[in-house]
Amino acid sequence: MLPSDAIFQIFLIFQFCLGVSGNSALLMLYIYSFFFKPHFKKLIDLVFMHLTIVNMLTIIFTLIKDIMLSFGVPKFLDDASCKAILFSFRVSRGLSICTTSVLSTFQVITITPSNSKWAWLKPRLSKWIFYSLLFSWLINLLIYGYMLDMVMAKTNNSHVGHGYSDGYCQNTHFGKKNSGSFFSLIITHDLFFVAVMMWASLYMVIFLYRHRKRAQHLHSPSLSSQSSPERKATHSILSLVSCFVFIYWLNNSVTLYGFYTNDKIPRLESINAILSTCYPTICPFLLMKNNKVILQCTSSFSVLKMSCFQSSLHG
Repeated sequence: MLPSDAIFQIFLIFQFCLGVSGNSALLMLYIYSFFFKPHFKKLIDLVFMHLTIVNMLTIIFTLIKDIMLSFGVPKFLDDASCKAILFSFRVSRGLSICTTSVLSTFQVITITPSNSKWAWLKPRLSKWIFYSLLFSWLINLLIYGYMLDMVMAKTNNSHVGHGYSDGYCQNTHFGKKNSGSFFSLIITHDLFFVAVMMWASLYMVIFLYRHRKRAQHLHSPSLSSQSSPERKATHSILSLVSCFVFIYWLNNSVTLYGFYTNDKIPRLESINAILSTCYPTICPFLLMKNNKVILQCTSSFSVLKMSCFQSSLHG
C-alpha cells in the first residue's frame, strides 16, 4: 500500500499534467478556430481564451512549488522567488475570479430581452468586455503589488504561529496579531466578484425557468429550439460558476482555518494547493463540452465510423 506522501505526490503531478494539458488543448482549439474557422468565432471566445490562460498560470505557479515541497526539496525559494511566485499565483487567481464574473455578466446581457433596462449594453459589449478585463488586470496588479513587501522566505521550520505560512514562504508579520491584514483586502476583492457571479447566475436561472414555462404555455417547440445556442452557452456558464463558487468556499474555508490556527498542519498545504487548482483544472473540460470545433470533429468521426461499419457489413 502506498504511503500518504507518495499518494499526494502522485495526485499533485497528475493534477498538474491534467490541468496544463487540458488548458493548453483548449487554448490551441481557440487559436485554431480564430485562424482557420472564422465563422465559428464569437466575442465570448476571447474571454474564454483569457480565462484559459490565467487558469493555466494559476496551476503552474501553485503546483510547481507544492510538488517540490512534497518531494522534500529544501530551500527551493528565496525571498525574491517567494514574492514572485505568490504574486504571480495571486494575480492569476484573481484574474480567474474576475474573468468568470465577466463571463457570467456577459451572458446576462446577451440573453436579456430587448425591452430590458440592460439592453442598451448589447451594442457596447466588445468595448465593455475590453475595459472590464483591463480593469481586472489593473486592480489585481495594484492589490497584489502592494502585498509584495508582506512576503518573505521562511526563516525557520516552525509550524506554530498566527498568519500565512507554507513550506517555503511566510508573511513578514507571521505570529503577530496584525497579520490578518494580509488577507483582508483579498477577501474583500474576492467577495465582490463572487457576489456579482451569484447575482448573474440567479438572473440566468430565473430567465431559463421563465423561458421554459413560456414555451410550455405556448406549446411551441420552435420557441425553445430557436434560442438553443444561447441556452447551451448559458448552461455552460452556469456550470462554470457553480463549480467555481463551490470550490471557492471550500478552498477559502481551508485557507482561513490554516491562517488563523496557531498549530500549522503541513498536510493542509497540499490539500489547499489541490483545492486552489481544482477549478482551473476542471474548467477547460467544462468548456470543451460545447466547443463547436470539438462537436464538429465528434460528429464527423461518428459519421466516418458509421460509414466504415456499413461498408464492412456490405463487404
